[in-house]
Amino acid sequence: MRRIILSTESGADLPKDLAEKHNVQVVPMHVIMDGQDFLDGSLPVTDIYDYYERTKKIPSTTSTNSHEYHEFFMKKKNDFPDCIIIHIGYTSKASSSFQNAIIACEELDDIFLIDALNVTGGLTAIVMYAVTLLEKEPTIEPVSLVEKIESIVPKSRLAFVPGSLEFLRAGGRVSNLAYLGGALLKIKPRIELMEGNLVSTKKYRGKMDGISEKLMRDYLNQYNIDREQLYLLYSIGIDEGIKERMDKMAKAAGFKNVIWMQAGAMISTHAGPGGFGMAGLED
Repeated sequence: MRRIILSTESGADLPKDLAEKHNVQVVPMHVIMDGQDFLDGSLPVTDIYDYYERTKKIPSTTSTNSHEYHEFFMKKKNDFPDCIIIHIGYTSKASSSFQNAIIACEELDDIFLIDALNVTGGLTAIVMYAVTLLEKEPTIEPVSLVEKIESIVPKSRLAFVPGSLEFLRAGGRVSNLAYLGGALLKIKPRIELMEGNLVSTKKYRGKMDGISEKLMRDYLNQYNIDREQLYLLYSIGIDEGIKERMDKMAKAAGFKNVIWMQAGAMISTHAGPGGFGMAGLED
């Protein structure tokens, strides 16, 4: 039986313990700060917030390049000559990373690339679905496994509220006018992935503790999420009381497993501190 290797990018925010337990390989994306290039995962997220406090600028982010992908794929092929690699990538609509992976494996065999059209928890939900399939059916044909993973991509639902409009403004993602209006009225946007694109689908007014509850209620009313698993996402700075309430709400809604995920450095440069969100797969 040929070995199947699952991989994804650091922008999935896949918790390290899950990656290690299930042997999922994580390819790092990049964070550029103070003129230095850091691999996502190699620096504390707090360094990003400290950098912003010091400079009032947010770091930039870049995708994994084709050379890095080629080195990664070749290393796996050298370590396991008969292996098959299934790479589940960060949405191609928001990063060149997936296109770079395509370029990297043009002359390589037995590598399947799946555009997850999602990020952070939405991407992790798809990766963990693949993990579960492979563990239940270790002899599954790779083509069949890929088809099943691709079929679940449109069913992965991610919704989050960034903790800081200031970070969105500093990164050029909202105008000064929108920022001032949102700050004065305490309005925060709900961000979702629509066909791979990050889209603001609703606006919430108030403090984050109330917003987080509204977000979960709206999310569960809108989507029939499989109760087997729910991924709750947060960025550093969120109030612990919010996390406790969201955990209770999720369990009261019937979710058997609630997995908390912290936004890594790459995602945190976009969401800012104190953000909250959730992801799961529709039934």
